[in-house]
Formats: sequence, C-alpha cells, structure tokens
Amino acid sequence: MAAAKLETDDGPCCPICLEQFNIPRQLPCAHSFCEKCLHSHIATEAAKDEKLRYIKCPVCRNSASPSIKERPTSEWATLFPVNSVLQSIVPAKSKVDRLCDACNSEGTSAPAEGFCLVCKESMCGDCLKAHRKQSISKDHTILSVEELDCNPENVMKLAEGFTCSEHQGEDIKYYCKDHKFPCCGTCFFRGHNKCSKVLDFKEKLPDLLCENKPVEMLADMKKIESHLKKFMETNETSVNNLKTQVSELTAEIRKVRTEINDVLDKLEEHVKTEGNRIYKEEVLRIQDENHQCLSLIHAVRNSHYLFEAVDKYGSNMHKFLMGEKMKSQLNSYCNLVGEKYEKTEAIRFEVQLAPSIKSMLSLSLSELGKVTTRSIFNTIRVGCLQRPMKDCRVERVDVVDIKVPNNCKPYYTGVTFLPGDRVMLADHNNNQCILLSSSYQFIASYTLTGQPWNICVLDDTEVAVSLYYWNKIQILSVIDDIIKSVRTVTTKYSCNGIASAGKGEIVVNGYCGNKKSQWSRINMWGDVKCTHQYDSPGYDYVNYIAVNNMKTRVYVSVHANNSLLCFDMDGKKLFTYSPDNLRGTMGIAVDRYDNIYIIGMNSDNIHQLSPDGSVQQVVNTGVPRCPWAICIHQSKDILIITNNFDERTKLYVYQLK
Repeated sequence: MAAAKLETDDGPCCPICLEQFNIPRQLPCAHSFCEKCLHSHIATEAAKDEKLRYIKCPVCRNSASPSIKERPTSEWATLFPVNSVLQSIVPAKSKVDRLCDACNSEGTSAPAEGFCLVCKESMCGDCLKAHRKQSISKDHTILSVEELDCNPENVMKLAEGFTCSEHQGEDIKYYCKDHKFPCCGTCFFRGHNKCSKVLDFKEKLPDLLCENKPVEMLADMKKIESHLKKFMETNETSVNNLKTQVSELTAEIRKVRTEINDVLDKLEEHVKTEGNRIYKEEVLRIQDENHQCLSLIHAVRNSHYLFEAVDKYGSNMHKFLMGEKMKSQLNSYCNLVGEKYEKTEAIRFEVQLAPSIKSMLSLSLSELGKVTTRSIFNTIRVGCLQRPMKDCRVERVDVVDIKVPNNCKPYYTGVTFLPGDRVMLADHNNNQCILLSSSYQFIASYTLTGQPWNICVLDDTEVAVSLYYWNKIQILSVIDDIIKSVRTVTTKYSCNGIASAGKGEIVVNGYCGNKKSQWSRINMWGDVKCTHQYDSPGYDYVNYIAVNNMKTRVYVSVHANNSLLCFDMDGKKLFTYSPDNLRGTMGIAVDRYDNIYIIGMNSDNIHQLSPDGSVQQVVNTGVPRCPWAICIHQSKDILIITNNFDERTKLYVYQLK
C-alpha cells in the first residue's frame, strides 16, 4: 500500500504524485507541487467550472489565483513561481532548466550560464560578457547556475529585496500585528494606518523573529507526521482484520455443515463473495485515505525542509515571513489531522442467522441470513497539537468606525468573516448587507428583500442571511466584491440565528410560540431534515445559533433566561450554561479549537467556554456597552463584536493571544 512510500526519506516530494519534485511551483499558501501535477489539478478544476477564477490548494484548500487571471487555465501552472529553495535541495534530475531572461524577453531561448544577485536575472554566456563590460554592473556578484541551484544559501540571497505581492516594485517595510500582515508603504497608507500595532521592520524584526520559535514549529511538524503515520497504521490494521474476519466467518459456517450441508454451502459462498466484495471496496477506500495522509505527510515534510532551510540560510526577514506562512500551515495541518481522527472508522463483518436453525432447510438464501457491516468509530484525539487554553487570553486590539454611505442609524445584528479576510455585516435597520475589506473599510452594500438578523458563510462565494419577520433565508453570492442574490428559501417558523452545518445544510433557530423556540436543520432549498424544540420563556426574538467545526454539536442562545444550550445533531441536550454573570445571551461563535464564545448583552461581557461547557475565562475589560453579534476568524484568531448602544457604527476587534 501507500505506506511503502514512507520507508525511506528521499527529501522533498510532491504531495500529489508522491515523487521527488520536478519543477516545484509554489502557491501563495507556501505549499508546492510539481508543475505537471499542478497543471493536472487545475485542469480537473477547470473541467468542473468553465468560469474558473481560482483554485484550491490540494493540501490546505486555501484559494489561490495566478498572477494573470486572464490567461487560459492551461497556462496557469507556469504562472505560479518556482520554489527556488526546494529547487535547490532536490536531486539534480528534477532541476528546472534556467533560460536567459534578457534573451527570453526578446522571444528567443538561450540556456542560462549565470545569475546576477544584484539584478536578479539569469544570463546566457553572451549576456554575461556584456554585463561584466558595463561600468554600472561590472562589480555585480555573479553566480553560476550550478552554484545557484545546488546551494540553498545562495537561493536565499535572491529574496533580500522582499517586494510587496500586491504593489509591484514596493519593498515591505511594516508589519501590522492586528491583521498579521506585512505591508509596503502603499498597503500601510491605504488600509493599515489606523491600526493600533504597526511595526517598522528595521526596528522590530529581531523581536518579531523571536515570536516564531522555529524549534517548536519544527517539532510540531514532526508530531503531525507521527499522528498521520498512526492513522495509516490503524487503517492497515483494519484491512488485515477484515480479511481475518472473512476467514473466521467461513470457518464457523463449516462447523455446522454436517446437518445442513447443502444450505451452508450456499451461505459460505455468499459470505465469501459478499465479504470479499466489501473487503475490496474497503481496501480501495482506505488506500485512498492513506494516499491522502501520505500526501499530507509529504506536504508537512516539505514545510519542514523549507522552514529548516530558511532558518539555516535565510535572512531574518525571510525567516520571519516564512515563519508567518508556517504558522498558517501548522493550523491547517492540525485541523486536517483532527478531522481524520474524528472520522476514523472500521468495518466489521457480522452474519445474522435465522431464529430457528431447525427450519433452515425450508428458507431461501436471503431468508437464511445476510452479511452486514457496521462502523466502529475510534475516539483518538490529537489534543497535544492544540494550544492550551490556559495560555490564551482575549485582548481588544482595535475599534473601527464604519463609514457606510447613506446609512441611517445602523443596527448590526449579524457579522461574519468571508474568504480573503473580508467582513460582512447584517444591517437590520437599513435592510442591507455591508461588505468590508480586510482593513474594515467599506466596499459595497446590498439591499435585501426584508430585515436581516444573522448571516453565515456557506462556501467560498455564497452567504446565507436570515430575514427576521419574513420567515425566509436569502442566499447571496459574493464574487470579486460584487454582491448578488442567488435564491430565497422559505422556513416554517421565524428564523433568527443561522449557521452552516456542512454538506449543503444549514441550521436556523427562532421562536415558535407557546413559550417554545426551536432549531431546525434544513437543506439549501428549505427541506427540513429535523426539528427540535426547547423552552424559551416569553417572546424570545433574539435567538442565535452556532455549530462546532466537526458539525456534531449545535449551540443556541436563549436570551429570555440568560442561557446557552448545547445539543447533538439528533436533538439530545448535552449541557446548559447559565451562570449569574451572564445576562441577556446574544451572539455565539466557535473558534478553531471548538471553544465557544457567548455574548452577555446585559452583563457587557464575553464568556469563553471549552467544548464540554466549562468556563475558561470571562472577558469584562474592553467590552462595549450592550455587545450584540460576534464572529471569529478561524485561522488568525481574530474576534469581531458589534454593539447596540450609542456607537452602533463601530466594530470592536479582539485578538486571541
């Protein structure tokens, strides 16, 4: 099986083909793939969507767009940059042939013989001679192609300029700690000049570099690889057990063959056929799972090699920037490993025999018995990869005044993060959704068909908005900062809170009369999958709802009795949280560690709970009067809160540190 690929460590390997890299192309998330593998991945995505505007990284699923979107998708793979660091540490057989940049710009191809570290250009022999003759460039440092491709330290010298990816030619000078974003001068003045913590790299780079802790990050990568190997071992054991179980079942049938020989021959054949069919299907499924694990292991190894090379040979700037990307990668690896362990299952064979053995001869094969399977879920956890809650605190880092044209007395009852770090608000008073940039600047607004209450993200391009009085949900698309209505879904009762439940489903809750509220799981067309009621004294119209990351738990706020309720997906109540210092429960959010955040509107605080409902901390400092809605950025640990008091136009930004 795929595990054979891990017996030896031959250096960086492509997570798609699991072979040594051949022209490694790097996506913005810092994951790299062979150029041909990336081309195949893009072609597969393009076949599904003729109007493809971006792709998803095969490892972390983050969005990635080529530098020139207008080019055909068949050329996209070549538009992503070659990962020079990986290129320098992979075997020579996978090296990319360098061409002379000057000749290439004139439409001719000539093999490069050297590289100028000052001009950052590859040159053929003729261009090198001319370069050395020019007085302005005669003292430039020239490396041979062999020196460049085989020495990571030389490769690191290429990145010393550190130009902005969004504003060509401008050097990175600042780092915004509020948004964890490196900025050039243009980035700073356009979107981060009002942020509370913007640091100058010249002064603060050593301090920032210390925060990355490369030794700990490399150790975490080893832990992730170890957990993935254990997951694969579990799958291998499951397959071996299946084969053993098939043999044991057939042996058991043979013991009673003397009395009912003819019938048991048929049953034995049936067990073998059905068992082997299921076995083959399970082998294919587990091989696919192990291939995914192996892909992820190689991605982790590549991150390890890349970060190790940067840490050893790179400048402080390169170490810091790569460290920032590695943090994001570690988070995605932890989430992916957690998903796999939560979903680990094994198939077990069982034969259900007829009640009366004496009447067996008169029964048909289907009446005699049948082969069934049942899943046995493992409960392995990877808590060692999660951040200890005792080391975290919620700290306010910014207050942003939102300026929306022609908005009169806004009432932001819903807020959520969108892809690209954008933010969308539900403005109840003005019947609008407001789109903000990653720096919380106004981009666009859209007038809805009714008063909105809450909002949630469905996928990379769609959001769902609950319409308060109309018992409806409006689905919107947000593409290239343009908001359009897709469809409207009607619900049976009022829908206030709304959250994505995964697999094309959403959960909504609202008051349904007789001092009862309910939450329902519905699909994108309004078909109800299940409904569960709970007590809600009085007319409770300010319901909110949230779902954990594994889509196994539902949390609802009951404003009228100051409580948070937790249910499983079948409606079984798991716990109630209702302390004396939580009054007027409102918005709910769940972070990437499945910790729960509940707003106390009347107590002016935020309660942070562990997944089992025990309180971790209560945030009273820096919380506005009458806090209302809350959302959390899953990868950056940023919290946003709206309020319903005098300064309704302001967003309160917090950091989980």
